[in-house]
Amino acid sequence: MGIIRKKTRFAQCFLLVLFLFLNIQFSKESDTLSPGQSLSGNQTLTSAGGIFELGFFTPGNSQNYYIGIWYKTLPNQTVVWVANRKEPLSDHFSSELKLLEDGNLVLLNQSGAAVWSTNSTSTVHNSTTAKLLDNANFVISNAVGSSGVIWQSFDHPTNHWLPGGKLGYKNKTNEEMALVSWRSPENPAPSLFSLDVARNGTGHSHLLKWNGTHQYWNSGDWTGKIFTFVPELQLNFYVTNMTLISNENESYFTYTSAIPTAFTRFVVEATGQLRQYVWQENFREWRFFWTRPTQQCEVYAFCGPFSVCNQREEPLCVCMEGFEPKVEENWKLEDHTDGCVRKDPLQCDGIEKKDRFLVKRSMFLPDNPESLAVGSVEECESKCLSNCSCNAFAYDNGCSIWKGDLFNLQQLESGDETGRNFHIRIAESELIQTSVKHKSDKTVLIVCAAIAGFCIVCVLVTVILWRRRPTVLLEGVDGSLVPFKYQQLRSATKNFSEKLGEGAFGSVFKGTLPNSATIAVKELKNLQQGEKQFQAEVKTIGMIQHINLVQLRGFCVQASKRFLVYEYMPNGSLESILFRRSSRILDWQSRFKIATGTARGLAYLHEKCRDCIIHCDIKPENILLDAEYNPKVADFGLAKLFGREFSRVLTTMRGTRGYLAPEWISGEAVTPKADVFSYGMLLFEVISGRRNREKLENGFEDYFPLRVAKTVQNGEDVLALLDDRLEGNAVTEELNRACKVACWCIQDDEKDRPTMGQVVQILEGVTEVDIPPMPRFLQHLTENPAEAVPHQETSSTTES
Repeated sequence: MGIIRKKTRFAQCFLLVLFLFLNIQFSKESDTLSPGQSLSGNQTLTSAGGIFELGFFTPGNSQNYYIGIWYKTLPNQTVVWVANRKEPLSDHFSSELKLLEDGNLVLLNQSGAAVWSTNSTSTVHNSTTAKLLDNANFVISNAVGSSGVIWQSFDHPTNHWLPGGKLGYKNKTNEEMALVSWRSPENPAPSLFSLDVARNGTGHSHLLKWNGTHQYWNSGDWTGKIFTFVPELQLNFYVTNMTLISNENESYFTYTSAIPTAFTRFVVEATGQLRQYVWQENFREWRFFWTRPTQQCEVYAFCGPFSVCNQREEPLCVCMEGFEPKVEENWKLEDHTDGCVRKDPLQCDGIEKKDRFLVKRSMFLPDNPESLAVGSVEECESKCLSNCSCNAFAYDNGCSIWKGDLFNLQQLESGDETGRNFHIRIAESELIQTSVKHKSDKTVLIVCAAIAGFCIVCVLVTVILWRRRPTVLLEGVDGSLVPFKYQQLRSATKNFSEKLGEGAFGSVFKGTLPNSATIAVKELKNLQQGEKQFQAEVKTIGMIQHINLVQLRGFCVQASKRFLVYEYMPNGSLESILFRRSSRILDWQSRFKIATGTARGLAYLHEKCRDCIIHCDIKPENILLDAEYNPKVADFGLAKLFGREFSRVLTTMRGTRGYLAPEWISGEAVTPKADVFSYGMLLFEVISGRRNREKLENGFEDYFPLRVAKTVQNGEDVLALLDDRLEGNAVTEELNRACKVACWCIQDDEKDRPTMGQVVQILEGVTEVDIPPMPRFLQHLTENPAEAVPHQETSSTTES
């Protein structure tokens, strides 16, 4: 008996070790499930190339578990597909994903009940395998026979669309292959936001349908073209190649990545925006490429019913007066799709109580109003009040009422001409509470005003006494701007004795604060703004901070004089180093860093600021260099300060016209693409180390932008274009990208120019770019060398 027991124990131990060994090997190396096999706990499948991984995961701070697919090699887990997004699990060790003998893949919870299934079947028993591919497609197929794939995850996308994935529908079953967003970063359950393909009468796909039927994008001519939703992006920047597949079984869009060394993905975010991201080998995080809609408040129903979206405030979504969040916990997770509900019910019997209307001003009105033929705002209000289904009205040379839930209500700025008065129906009891609150607020304001008056008197006395003491310069707190006194700046600059430069906006002087910090003081000229307007604009500019933008430290108002105080750049302007013959020569590495950094700074101004800022005066004089020769764009936002007079200043000041886009001369509307043109002209000079206009005495054949365009088009050696002082020492690939980018930037039509964000992508090697066409004005120079083009004339000034 003892011998038998020992043998039994040995056999049990042997089987246990064998099981653990096979389990470890399976979890590390396998990309396939065979009939009867399963995953549980921390076991995963890994695609053959090691790109994607499938297994149990927990999103964010959630305590729930899901089966998903994510990028295996990237540091931050990015989940691209979820199986049981509606049925979370509480324990992944006692749950399992199992491939049954009949070809059905099921997810079993801790009780053994199926919470998710592929509902796939095979005609041959024990003949199927489930395999994770390197494109993230999870495929169940027959190992024998000719029937091939019987189920695949690409036919059932969640919120991600990857290269090779499908966006469309099955013709026979009407099953949609659509993207549906997560509820929140911690909850992958389907939300309201979706992207799918609409169908026309012939059964072919021609429209992308955004969030149901609230927005359409025409896609009928995408086949074989670059996949973008924005016409101005179609500049042969090959990021994705779109294909339309249509047969008797299915109709769908698919795409391939045009950057073999990069990952790209489209995702419908929990915010409702469709975004594209790119990741390359040297990236530390996903790089954002583009988004639609561009403004969060443009996403239909983002804030849910009876909520207001304000693009300039945090949080973006707030309940209207008389309403409160329907699900408070979801709002804390920034999921506002449930919207708001009334605090007090409406009284529509008309006997004891009556509902009232609360006016909200400067509003972007909701969709789907119903028009009524009435002649006054009073009649419009009466009509709405007499209808128990009417929740709001607006009167603007006509009466519009809204029934049911109110979606997409937006708060606009007070000066926005598109804003309208919007009358919200609320219970009379709620209106009384609101009025009491307002009265209480007024009482508080009166008390505060009295206290403030007393404090002002104290402050005035203190100021009088303080003025008798020596002047001390103040420092900004937490990055805030310092309101300097004129005497302080005059003392710091030694009566404005050391001039650093002079440009279109004014003169710049070097100064030193009492704490030994060096500053640059710009005295603005020809500025006619009032003090309050000036301070408001300057404070807006002062809030903008970026590593490639010169930091504004303070300002000064003295009578009609206006000053701006900046951080000091010890290496001066790019112009002072690039064009002046000295012992310091910028090597190619420094030049490429300057070109890329300048592009990043402009991209931030154009695309990342709350209000797009167009610089309008990009040139080497306005690119300053810090102690490590990092570029910083100067004078940004000053075009906004100078207003409509700015274009006159620019076109009359010498030293600027060589960088002006054609639309400045033709009088067309100026957009951020004007900065792109100027950047292209600057980039030519970074490459050559000379002003573009130099050597023109020998004829326009030596005009440097023309030389670059011809060299690029003919496929000649770009090293011949490089500043001869560098003796050919440059990274050819970087130089080639810079030459192509510069030629794209100076295209005649602004729609043919890239955005600054795209310029950054190209310079960094994220996006490939085709050979640009010859700009018409350069072609004109070739055909008519005796004629000059106005916006290419230039002469120099100096500014730091």
